[in-house]
Parts: sequence; C-alpha cells; structure tokens
Amino acid sequence: MYGASVPTADRRLRSSYHVDGLMEEATQVFAAISFLVIGVSHLGQPRAWVAFYQALAARGTPGVFLEGFLCLSFGAIIVAFHNVWHGPALVLTLIGWSQVLKGAGRFLAPQVAVRIMERISPERAWYFRIGGVVALVLSGFLWWLRYRL
Repeated sequence: MYGASVPTADRRLRSSYHVDGLMEEATQVFAAISFLVIGVSHLGQPRAWVAFYQALAARGTPGVFLEGFLCLSFGAIIVAFHNVWHGPALVLTLIGWSQVLKGAGRFLAPQVAVRIMERISPERAWYFRIGGVVALVLSGFLWWLRYRL
C-alpha cells in the first residue's frame, strides 16, 4: 500500500503542497476570467463604465463603499488563496494586495475616491479602453501562467 510506506509528516506535506497548488491554480483561473470579462467590457462599453462611475460618484460615500467592497473582495480572495512570492506568479499576488489596499483606501478616505470618480466624463471614456487592454494583457498572462508547461 502506498500510504503505509510514506511517513505521516511526508504525506501531510505532500497533501498540503498539492492543495496549495490547486488553490493557486484555481485563483489564477478566477482572476484570468475576471480580467477577461472586465477587459472586453471596458473595450466594448467604455461609455457604460463612465455612467457606472458617475452613478457611484453621485451616491457619494455609499457609492465609494460599493467600489471598496468589490476591490476588497477581489483582492482578499487572491491574497487568501494565492500567496506566491517568487517567479512570475508573484504578479498575481501583488495584484491581490493592490486591490486590498485600494479597497481599504475607499473605506478609509472615501472623499478622495469621490473626487477621482467625479472627474470621469464621457470625454474621458477612452481611458476605459486603455484599462481594457491592460486587463486583457493581464488575463492572457494569467492563462499562460496557469497552463504553461
């Protein structure tokens, strides 16, 4: 029997490594899908994103808190399940922490975020297209990271 010949500590270590690896891979796919959908949406619907952020800004602090919840949730999932501090996978961990910090900033200094959101206008809708390209590049990188040989 396989398990009988492997000491218990070694089995736990292998099992822990296997589970951690699966969680890291699943988190890469989660983020890749998120960036893919958001990226395509930013490219195809930049004026809708302007309207979304204008609606958030019109709500003031509650609107900023809504974005804070989104950023904090996305970042916390990444940080909780993708704690990799070496190699190319480090990029996703840093993205996770940046989203946690962005979310925290929304909760701790909402008036700053309201001022940023108030500057968004239809004339600046092209900024969302740039964000869309960045999101698609990140998505491609994460798909590569997950399925590289």
